Amino acid sequence: MKYIYGFLLIPMLALFSSCGIYSNYERPKDLPTEGLYRDSLQNNDTTSIATLSWKQLFTNPDLANLIEEGLKYNTNLQKALLQTEEADATLRQSRTAFLPSLSLTPEGQLSSFDGTTTKTYSLGASASWEIDAFGSLRNNKEQKNAAFEQSEAYAQAVKTKLIATIADSYYSLLMLDRQLEITENTITAWHENVKAEIALKEAGKANEAEVNQAEANCLNAEHSALKLKQQINEQENSLATLIGYVPQSIKRGTIDNQSFPTSLATGVPLSMINKRPDVRQAEYSLKETFYGVNSARSAFYPSINLSGTAGWTNSSGAAIVNPGKILLTALGSLTQPIFSKGLNEANLKIAKARQQEAMLSYSQAILDAGAEVNNALKQWQTALQKEEKNRQEISKLTIALRNTRLLMENSTTNYLDVLNAEQTLLNATLSAVSDKYDEIEGIILLYHALGGGSN
Repeated sequence: MKYIYGFLLIPMLALFSSCGIYSNYERPKDLPTEGLYRDSLQNNDTTSIATLSWKQLFTNPDLANLIEEGLKYNTNLQKALLQTEEADATLRQSRTAFLPSLSLTPEGQLSSFDGTTTKTYSLGASASWEIDAFGSLRNNKEQKNAAFEQSEAYAQAVKTKLIATIADSYYSLLMLDRQLEITENTITAWHENVKAEIALKEAGKANEAEVNQAEANCLNAEHSALKLKQQINEQENSLATLIGYVPQSIKRGTIDNQSFPTSLATGVPLSMINKRPDVRQAEYSLKETFYGVNSARSAFYPSINLSGTAGWTNSSGAAIVNPGKILLTALGSLTQPIFSKGLNEANLKIAKARQQEAMLSYSQAILDAGAEVNNALKQWQTALQKEEKNRQEISKLTIALRNTRLLMENSTTNYLDVLNAEQTLLNATLSAVSDKYDEIEGIILLYHALGGGSN
């Protein structure tokens, strides 16, 4: 019995001697978050658009329905969720390494010699258990856990990107619809202008050049309308396939009836680390490499295995009903690497290099996220300012067009001046629609840049 106690004492001593090998991951303290948002965009409020669910931000019922369908049927999201399930299964598998393995090994033999039949049997069970004295199993488990967290963050990133892309595609459709509506209204008005110019020519008050110019402008608008219809068709098909539908028309409202918050907050930069899934994914990759270095270090130390068998046998050849004798064996093994030191040193250097690479990627992910937040918020702010300028410009151009027509009626100007005024007003109106879309897109980009809200 004292030998058994002495045998069990070996792994206990090894366990205490390995306290310096295994360590827990801690987030780096020198992250590049200071000044991440530019001075004009600084916001120290912890409440921001990042805390809003997409349902609170995108309240349009048609859009909400499309997002719900996309979350159910989008193939990229489904694949990401399956990858998460795979990582979870791998993590569960790594946890079982801490448990002993058990197996049953029943055997039987029947032999006959010179008319005498002999029956032998053994009913045995074996068990083996690797003692995690130097943290090898724990580091492997933590690596698998970090890989699982990466897959979860990746799935969340895919989900956030999907929501933002569906919203952006939807509002792009609304913009194209409004531009087509304006263009078709212009075509109708210009057809009337062509008729009016023909009548003026017949009355001797206009010339052929003015008629041709009116017809050319009308044809140009019809060309633009055809191009817009093609873009709308392509955008509908793209949005349908993104969701998981066959190409089809998309039910939608109008861009003029969309409402969004009039003020947006970004929150403190450090909070984005916990909100944005791609930044979390980069950190989990760093965490995985951290435990990879620990695993590489543990390879320099021996592995300890305990194994044993127990059962019954009648190896003397007695009848099988005889319970026979009890078999009991125990074995302990300690494997110390001797000739693989060079390989282990190389693996440790590789693991450390990967950890440094992951740290650089993590820092860059934070910097990229900060730049995206700055760009999105600036786009939204600029679009609001441009919309106000557009309203003033359209008001002035509308008055200018009316005055130009009055001047033409009094024969102090020609019809080309009227056409130019109409063309300028049309361009300004189309630009206003585009700027309205830029405002909405800025909100969508900010939602995505800040991590996709609470989802």
